[in-house]
Amino acid sequence: MRRPLRSESGYTITELLVSTAIMLTVTGAIFGLMNPAQGSAQAQPEIADMQQRMRVGNETLFKELVMAGAGPYQGATTGSLINFFAPILPRRTGRIGADPVNVFKSDAITLSYIPNSYSQTTISSPMPTVAAELKVFDQPNCPKGRELCGFEIGMQVIIFDTTGNFDTFVITNVQDSAGHLQHRQQDLNHPYATGAQVTQIVSNTYYLDRTTNQLMRYNGASEDFPIVDNVVDLRFDYFGDPNPPLFPKPPAGIANCLYDAAGNYVGPGTLAADDGSLASLDAAILIDGPFCGSGQNAFDVDLLRVRKVRVSLRMQAAAESLRGTDAALFVRPGSAQGGERYVPDYRLSFDVAPRNLNLAR
Repeated sequence: MRRPLRSESGYTITELLVSTAIMLTVTGAIFGLMNPAQGSAQAQPEIADMQQRMRVGNETLFKELVMAGAGPYQGATTGSLINFFAPILPRRTGRIGADPVNVFKSDAITLSYIPNSYSQTTISSPMPTVAAELKVFDQPNCPKGRELCGFEIGMQVIIFDTTGNFDTFVITNVQDSAGHLQHRQQDLNHPYATGAQVTQIVSNTYYLDRTTNQLMRYNGASEDFPIVDNVVDLRFDYFGDPNPPLFPKPPAGIANCLYDAAGNYVGPGTLAADDGSLASLDAAILIDGPFCGSGQNAFDVDLLRVRKVRVSLRMQAAAESLRGTDAALFVRPGSAQGGERYVPDYRLSFDVAPRNLNLAR
């Protein structure tokens, strides 16, 4: 037989096994280096999304809080709403699902203010509690035949006086020639005398829906809107003027939560300042009474002290695979084991001192 040449000889089994092992080791190392990069590629877009959602929630609540308490700026009654009633309430108000007046919710807030609106007037005759229309004075500078040119069907308006009472409703018809504004709201909580203010109002309730993990806005009438998704915690803390409130002050002979019928002050006393020049207002203080106003729009007298609100928001990663099991880092744990795919909840806290509530400070 012909002896094989050296160049024609093959690999032994041992050599093949060694080379295969080396190849698997190198390949595994390459994939090991690529895996963190893949996890980072999944996590970074989610982190950016969390930051964007936090920005939306932050700006929405900040802008509404800054405007809270803005009052009418024309007519006989002008100034911040804090001089007439509490424009910040720690609960849901409105036509649907309103909370009782003695309820405090740390994850809900109702903010009211009068926008830059021409729709401002006063009632021209007394308004009983059971009535479907208000007779109001004509607005100045309106064209003939449109004496109430600032008011429109579907507009949400408020009626309030200097006793601490207020009611909101939606306009269903405007009768210019008769000077009437019609509504189909439930009965009012208080009868109003001639001269009570009627104006357009923005009154929104912001709250956390813990079932859907959404920051929600309720417009006080018939609609709830989602603002931000994957919100797992929301908290409002209140701080107020240690000095007792002096308004609203009713006309002589009428009593309210601050004055008796003889005009003597009967309101709350002074609080101790524990946050700079302000005092902390906890749930016990804000629902213990006495209550101003009447009916479902009544409010604790200490809500007239509010000068600052602290907002705390917490967002989570949308994907469960990016949330870990540590209860300190995740409100709703997921399946992430750590590393580059680990995206802790994003928390933010900020203070807002509504300018319309601090005009006298």
